Amino acid sequence: MSSKNAKTFLTSPAFAKEIARLNPGADPTQAAERYAMLANLHAAKYGEGEFFSSPGRIEVCGNHTDHNNGKVLCASISVDTLACVTKTDDNVIIVDSVGYPPVYVNVGDLAKIKEEEGDSTAIIKGICKYYLDHGWKAGGFKATTQSNVFKGAGVSSSASFELLICEILNCLYNEGKLGAMDKAKASYYAENVYFGKPSGLLDQSAIALGGVSYIDFKSTADPEVESINWNFDDLDIVITNTGGDHCNLTDNYAAIRREMELVAGKLGGKVLREVDERDFYEKIPALQDEVSGRAIMRAMHFYDENKRVVAGAEAVKKGDEKAFAEVINMSGLSSYMLLQNCYPEGDVAQRVPLGINLSKRRRGVRAVRVHGGGFAGTILAFVDKKHTAEYIEYMSGVFGQENVFEVGVRNDGACKVDI
Repeated sequence: MSSKNAKTFLTSPAFAKEIARLNPGADPTQAAERYAMLANLHAAKYGEGEFFSSPGRIEVCGNHTDHNNGKVLCASISVDTLACVTKTDDNVIIVDSVGYPPVYVNVGDLAKIKEEEGDSTAIIKGICKYYLDHGWKAGGFKATTQSNVFKGAGVSSSASFELLICEILNCLYNEGKLGAMDKAKASYYAENVYFGKPSGLLDQSAIALGGVSYIDFKSTADPEVESINWNFDDLDIVITNTGGDHCNLTDNYAAIRREMELVAGKLGGKVLREVDERDFYEKIPALQDEVSGRAIMRAMHFYDENKRVVAGAEAVKKGDEKAFAEVINMSGLSSYMLLQNCYPEGDVAQRVPLGINLSKRRRGVRAVRVHGGGFAGTILAFVDKKHTAEYIEYMSGVFGQENVFEVGVRNDGACKVDI
């Protein structure tokens, strides 16, 4: 479906239902204008199309644990990468993102090219390669996309794009048969092997699954996944982009994984999940002569954070706001003190710590922590609903209105929009 008139969308009961489902809290008029704009752009170049949507995500708890086979508590949220798509039979994929040059991929030529690392081309190629290698199908389509998943701010704009491509291929060529974790693994493969970013499976899993998810990555081939209802109607979720950009921080992220795995290797494991916690603590006197103190503290964070994820999941299930807030605050403190990912070395601006400490002084803020990869970008706050407006107003005055976002939990992962 495509239209040059936003009123067509506004008067559609199906559209209203889908917006309420996929973008809870969104203004219907603004949503209709967005869909109409994308439909117009797509129709002008590629003809009629159908819509697909892939959300962003928040990491509720489990900071930098997934890449060492740890545990996470995550949720998809009410911002998304939206696409208007037309299937083709020429085996060529064109992704035309608003504000960027079009990307072209021939599904018949998926060779990994070093110069394409860090580019959307690599992501699309990697996903297609994974699909074909696993006996699934991939083929041509033309997509016009627009995203309100703010980039460089820790809500996984890259994974949102990856899962969008996965779901388009799933629906157009595989009859929608791929499961959420199949798509998450395809995205993970593309990001690590083709895109060149060493990441865990958290971002992709959260976006593929939708809603609030507890995930135990002890087995990356078959993670333990549990969906949990969000039981805090009195808490609002506010994300503040404090400044800086994740795009040039890949080495900082990679160092966390590298140091955790270095500790594991000294103790006979590949990742920390394979090393008994008691053995780790017993070996610290000798270990400190072989690895840095920072590596040891990052390992300490890993073990503690896994326990907090379990406690946080239980608190959400029970609707225990006090216990939940305690878990999140302790997670934030551990990221600050042990994981040390609140600002990169040499950064004197320290926007993330500034945002955290200002938040702690505001009325109604029950919990606050660094969000996502860290080092720059966002903080995550859980705020008593009756104080949300004043908190947003205050933070907007410091960091800019365009950098403070209230988001809702979205129950659906990447999917086709049924309008």
